[in-house]
This record gives sequence, C-alpha cells and structure tokens, in this order.
Amino acid sequence: MFRKAIHAALAAFVMCLPNLPTASASTARVSAIEHAQLLGVLNLQGELFHVQGIDLDGQHIWVTSVDVRSQRGYLHEFDRATGKFLRRIELTDGERYHPGGFSISGNSIWIPVAEYRAHSSAVLEEIDIDTLQVRRKIYVADHLGCVAVAGDRLVAGNWDSKQFYIFNQRAGGSVQVVPNPTRTRYQDMKFIDGQLVASGLSTWHSGAIDWIDFPSMKLVQTLRTGTADLVPSLDYVRPYTDEGMALRGRDLYLLPDSGPNRLFHFRLDDVALARNGLGGPVALARK
Repeated sequence: MFRKAIHAALAAFVMCLPNLPTASASTARVSAIEHAQLLGVLNLQGELFHVQGIDLDGQHIWVTSVDVRSQRGYLHEFDRATGKFLRRIELTDGERYHPGGFSISGNSIWIPVAEYRAHSSAVLEEIDIDTLQVRRKIYVADHLGCVAVAGDRLVAGNWDSKQFYIFNQRAGGSVQVVPNPTRTRYQDMKFIDGQLVASGLSTWHSGAIDWIDFPSMKLVQTLRTGTADLVPSLDYVRPYTDEGMALRGRDLYLLPDSGPNRLFHFRLDDVALARNGLGGPVALARK
C-alpha cells in the first residue's frame, strides 16, 4: 500500500538521524488523545526498525518491527522499567517478513507474519514467551497485519483491517471472515474484558481507538487521536495510533515511532471509561 511504502521510506530516513532526548508534555501534543492525559515517555534503547506492534507483560515491553531493506522481521524484548534492550528473535518465514500488531495471551505471544503486500499470505505464529520458541503456525491465504487473542479465539485484521478473520481453535480451527464495522485502518488490537480494542488510522493526521463488541462485532465507542511530533525540527509528525498500541486498565501505551523509539504512556480519564451507553468498557474502571 502507498501509505506503508511512504512510511517505510520515512522510517529509513529518520533512523539515520541522531537520537533525540525523551519528549516532555510540552513537546508532545498531549491533547491529541481524547479523554487521556500523557503521564510519561520512555525511550526504548537498542536497534529497532519500522515498528509494527507492541504489548506488555509485568516486566517487559515487546515490539515487532520490519527491516524493509533486508526484508527481515523481528520481535524485540525490552525492560519495562528502564527501556533497556534484552532480546530479539527473527520472525522471517520465507517471503513473509512483515510482523504486525500482536497480542500476549498467558505464556504465549501471537504474531502475524505476512508478505509485505495486500491479498498475499501470512502465518500466525504462537511463540513461547520464555524460550521464544515457536509452538505452532497457522497459514492464511491473505495478508494479516494484526491479531488479538481471547481464549480459544483469534481475531486478525487483514491489510488495513478491511476484514477480520475469526479463528476458533476449539471448533477444529474453523475460520469466519467478517467486515470491519468501521472505516478505521487498524494497526494493532487487543482483547480487553471481552471486547476488541483496536487502534489505527482515520486519515494521514488522525486516528482512533475503537471498542468493538465481541462476537457481534458492533462498534461500542471511539476515542479520537491526533499526532505526535517525532522530529520537531523537521515537523515530522505521525498519528499516535499509527503503529503499536497496548492497554492495561486505564493505562494506554502507544509507539508510533520508527526510530527514535519512544513509548508514550497515557492515562484514560473517567469520561472515557463512563461512555458506556452501548455497553462500553466500564470494567476498566475497576482495575
């Protein structure tokens, strides 16, 4: 897709620039996440390529990235407190080298690795979080760019998440394909308290975080997002929801950069959590 190609070129350019200091509330557009307050920004140390997705466990930050030049995909592990680089593994599977938005479920990390083009192919990899060994692979005849996990169900979005693939591992691996109920081009998504929380792009300079009821796949609520200044001297901005997103209770984590790599930590306010007229995420308020 044209947008992804442009971002890949910009990512390669930005990674040649000197590392920037940690952003502050004055340099980031803190009002750009609806009903959220910026709490801090953490620099992730070590080499990252074009960022695709993030997730967190108690002690670690996990990131997927794609090296477009060498056509290689990776999973990186960082210390959650310091941002120090710990480990990485390569995810490349033949022509499939584009890892996407991913999800941690129990002791497993589920990652889609796809060809870098629409209407292609992908493999969903289940990786042991301790050994980083691949437990299983599920091959799909389409590009998959993000995946969320809820028990025996996997929900994956294809290129720009125009369609969702719903995998039922208990029912013999059956697959259902349903349309995206919104126009948001999701890049990363997670299951939170039984709902699908997905983030992505609305326009070049705006995005959204959507709560989608499961299994009805009906939109529950939307938080609008704007842009972060990634290279202020060049006025290089990207929507906060351009790439990685994770949500833990009220704590929202966004990683739009592709070098320097800054993890933005927001806190959702009571207004965001109270907008539950259609069955919104009131359970988050209890965490």
